[in-house]
Formats: sequence, C-alpha cells, structure tokens
Amino acid sequence: MRLMLLGLGIALLVVAASLLVLGLGGVLSLQVTSRRPRQQDRSPSEYNLAYEEVSFPASDGLTLRGWWIPAQGSARAVILLHGKSGSMDPDVKYAPALHAAGLNLLMFDFRAHGRSDGTVSSLGYLERRDVLGAVRWVIQKGMRQIGLLGFSMGGVVAMLVAPLCPEVGAVISDGGFARLTTALREGMHERGIPPGLCSPLAWLAVTITSLRVGANLFRFQPVDWVGKISPRPIFFIHGEHDPYLPMSEFRELTGAAGEPKEVWSVSQASHRNVDEGFPEQYLARVVRFLDQHLRP
Repeated sequence: MRLMLLGLGIALLVVAASLLVLGLGGVLSLQVTSRRPRQQDRSPSEYNLAYEEVSFPASDGLTLRGWWIPAQGSARAVILLHGKSGSMDPDVKYAPALHAAGLNLLMFDFRAHGRSDGTVSSLGYLERRDVLGAVRWVIQKGMRQIGLLGFSMGGVVAMLVAPLCPEVGAVISDGGFARLTTALREGMHERGIPPGLCSPLAWLAVTITSLRVGANLFRFQPVDWVGKISPRPIFFIHGEHDPYLPMSEFRELTGAAGEPKEVWSVSQASHRNVDEGFPEQYLARVVRFLDQHLRP
C-alpha cells in the first residue's frame, strides 16, 4: 500500500511538473508571438516623397498594409522589412536616399504588427508568407529587379524567404540573427532572467511556439538557409557588440553564405545601430550594393 501511494505521489509530481513546464512555455511563447502595436507614427510625406497607402494579401491571404513610394521610370524595387516589436515607421528615414537612387520602395508592417492584420508573429517562419505576398505585389506593379532590405527580424525573414523566391535578386541583412534560440536567450538575459535559465527557457519557448504555429521552428534558422540564396548576392551589416548575433555566430552565418557576399562588421556598434555611428557611409554602401546588383 505504501509503495502504491509513493508511486502515485511520484506520478502526480511528474504530472504537476510537466504542466508547470508547459504553462511556462506557453507564457513565454505568447510573449514572443503576441501582436505588436505601432510605437511611432511616421510618413514619407515628412521627406516630401509622393506615396500611396496600399494593402495586399500575404501568400496565405492575410491582409498587410504599407506604403508604395514610386520612382518615375524605374522597374527596380526594394522591399523594406522592419524589426520585431515595431512597424515600418522608423525605417522611413532610409527612403529619401533609396528613392534618389532610382529605386521604387515598398514598405509594410509584418503580420501582427502595426497596421497589418494578424494576431501571431513568429520571428521569421510565418513572415515569409508576408514577403512572398509583397514580391507578388511589386511584380504586378511591373517591377523586374527586386531587392530585400531587412532589419533585425526583417533580416531573418529575408534570409529565410529568398531561397524560396527566385524573383529576389539581392538581399541585405542588417542585424539579422543566425539562430532564434540565441536571440531569445539574450532577450531574456536583458530582462534580468538568470543566465543559467535563459538557454533552456529559450529552447522551451521555441518548442511551444513550434507547436502553436504548426512547424518545427528549429528547422528555420537563418544559418541553415542563407547558403541557399547563392548565386544571388547578400550583404551582411553587423555590430560586433550585438548580443543577439555574437561574433562566433556571425562568422558562422557569413561562412555559411555562398558567393557573392559582402560583409561589413563594425567594432563600435551593437544591434542595429551601425547607421547611427556611420550614417553617410551606411547609406552609401547600401545604395552601392543595390545599384550593383539590381541593374536598371
């Protein structure tokens, strides 16, 4: 009898522990995937740029909203892909230089961000569908040369979607991380979670999110996909103090990429702020790369 009670007690403890772990994983997953409102309210009109407010479907039909900034007489387009927890608004500062180079621009909010529909973000996997819809939309506008300019999460999406989209002729990743688990681990560390817990919690968050979105997100890490972009070019921009993309993983990421590729790693910079320290050089290098690989 005592052995039976002991066995029952152990079983109940295992069940309780399992439910606790699953519950914690669910909370972490919801924090990662929850909808993000706009934090800024910007417009291309601030730079005297003519634009249209547009909407178009992602490849799975979800409605996305953004801005189309046309360049007269050009069939080259760049699709700007914003970072996590925001919207396209902060990135409008790049529009004048890109537009002056004769590039049409499509800016939009990812699903579950800002103006666009949706309730679940996935840090890359689902957002591929958004970019596939955006590429289809600019092709319908008559664009023949298409580039992706992605920032942080947007860089991740660019690296994951370009292998699926031969219409994309060039990719720029500014701060796109190599592994989702690393990015989540460092985000937890920043929020004060003890370092020893961050890695298992990041793994748990990715596991539960995988179950929620119906895909194994461990299989959708940029370091495993970036090599499939070649022979199309990719330009990596990186701050060497970026916690989400440590130098060891940055070297692994760029090493996995095929040719042609360009690498700009800045020792004075952290995550997504190379442009703040070197604004003129940043715009010049981005425009030169796009001019070189998106032929008029």
